[in-house]
Amino acid sequence: MLLVDRRVLLAIPPLWRLGFRPFFLGGSLFAIVAIVAWISVLLGLLPAWEPLGGWLGWHRHEMLFGFVVAIIAGFLLTAVQNWTGRPGVSGRPLIWLAGVWLAARLGWLFGAPLALVTPLELAFLPAVAFFIGRSLWQVRQVRNYPVLAMLLLLALADAQSMLGLATGNEGWQRSSELAAIWLITGMMTLIGGRVIPFFTQRGLGRQQQVPAWPWLDNALLIGTLLLAVLTAAGLTLQAHIAFAPLFGALATGHLLRLARWQDRGLWQVPLLWSLHLAYFWIAAAFVGMTLFHLGLNFSSSLALHALTVGGMGGLILAMIARVSLGHTGRPLQPPAAMSWAFALLNLGVLARVFVTAWLPQPGLALAAICWVLAFVLFAWFYAPMFWQPRVDGQPG
Repeated sequence: MLLVDRRVLLAIPPLWRLGFRPFFLGGSLFAIVAIVAWISVLLGLLPAWEPLGGWLGWHRHEMLFGFVVAIIAGFLLTAVQNWTGRPGVSGRPLIWLAGVWLAARLGWLFGAPLALVTPLELAFLPAVAFFIGRSLWQVRQVRNYPVLAMLLLLALADAQSMLGLATGNEGWQRSSELAAIWLITGMMTLIGGRVIPFFTQRGLGRQQQVPAWPWLDNALLIGTLLLAVLTAAGLTLQAHIAFAPLFGALATGHLLRLARWQDRGLWQVPLLWSLHLAYFWIAAAFVGMTLFHLGLNFSSSLALHALTVGGMGGLILAMIARVSLGHTGRPLQPPAAMSWAFALLNLGVLARVFVTAWLPQPGLALAAICWVLAFVLFAWFYAPMFWQPRVDGQPG
């Protein structure tokens, strides 16, 4: 039976053998296109046409539900196979899933009718949740049910955004997309708390991993989910001192976590320092939001871009660079150019958060250039891995 299954899997074109392949490739290419389009609009270089919802609404929505969600889907559809021992989604179902994602992206970008885009948009996350939930349920793996719950909450945030677009309620769109930022942060908190210390221990050959503090892990997750709920209700959009303690507590927790994971040896390993720097930007964003709610004249936009560009973008680039090597049967030694990619992305965060505060247009341009170059380097060296078979001849 195993031999039959192996032959069937190897008959599938490599791109469609496991979820990370189409979604890491599609997500990284979309990250390039989306930022090139956005910075071109800001600099007045695009002709006078608009995507669905206008350029600002498109940028806010698509960097989350287009780019980030694609990477989340690819990661989870691949990881659930390891978690459960059940076969991952492949072949025709994976083609359909990727097709729905791509069709929604094209519909948004080219201003397709809302009645066409909405069902495509709202079908994707529930479909991903179905495939993941089915595998988790088959083995009753309760430990990973929170991942499924966050996917469904993210789908609800997307639905609120689409409802806001349909009714012309910009406030609903903004609050739902900010809530999605916190939901994604909660997912990064959950998964990052597992993999960063594990990858650090394995990458440095340490005998044991830094022991987890479940109370801290749970507190960070619950606190971040609370932020998502409050934001979806529109309660954290304006500075208010009542929210400063929550943001401050979360900032402290993330910094404590990061300090516990530190090891001097990690700064010699690009696949490790890139992860730790990304997690630093998450902590820094919570510090910035604390200052914002204390009324200290710190822009919430700068804090949120530290989170989205540095935290999400940095963690995504570091994770897909590592995961793609392992799941294509390669040694965990990235191309040398990836060190430049990681450095460029972090330079882009500095430009977006600090340079734009004094020199808006040059700062935005520099940040965009760094982001695009980082993902171009990834796509150039990794894209062939996605459409070629594993180097060890195994399926997947």
